[in-house]
Amino acid sequence: MVTVELANPCSVGQGVVNERNIMAIFALDLTKQAPRSPRVRLGGFVVLPRLLDKGRATLIRKHGEYLFDCPLDRRFLNFVGIKAAALKKQLATGKGDGETLAWITANAKFKRTEMEIAQWSAYVEARVPKDPETRQYVNAAHKKYGPKREDIATFFDLLDLDDYVSVGGKA
Repeated sequence: MVTVELANPCSVGQGVVNERNIMAIFALDLTKQAPRSPRVRLGGFVVLPRLLDKGRATLIRKHGEYLFDCPLDRRFLNFVGIKAAALKKQLATGKGDGETLAWITANAKFKRTEMEIAQWSAYVEARVPKDPETRQYVNAAHKKYGPKREDIATFFDLLDLDDYVSVGGKA
């Protein structure tokens, strides 16, 4: 979390949160830490908490090498029928995960059932490279970040490994 000084901090229990500093309360500094794992779920959706972390960090220009609206993010956005720009605008209001999920649920073009969400999340979590070019990319990253790791098979496995190594971990 990014530490923020609230306007008028001397007022006991009455710090004023204005538009300039509200995002900093909820935004991670992704130049210093990784976003949540793509496996973490919110409302049953994989990817969503990570997407929110990257979106908030982008708004405060602390996203580092993490990209908001990347292909993985678009899988979620397309599944629910929400535009990245609309979600980013919502994130700029400074609302937390629960309120943002409620907004997504209310504004999604595609109203998904719990079963559809569970099936989609399971599918996305288990995805592996299918074409030679993507498999080659994954194999190269696996070799670079954790050549002795035998548990790297899915895209999520690779993202978790990449996040770990990116913040100083040794595979």
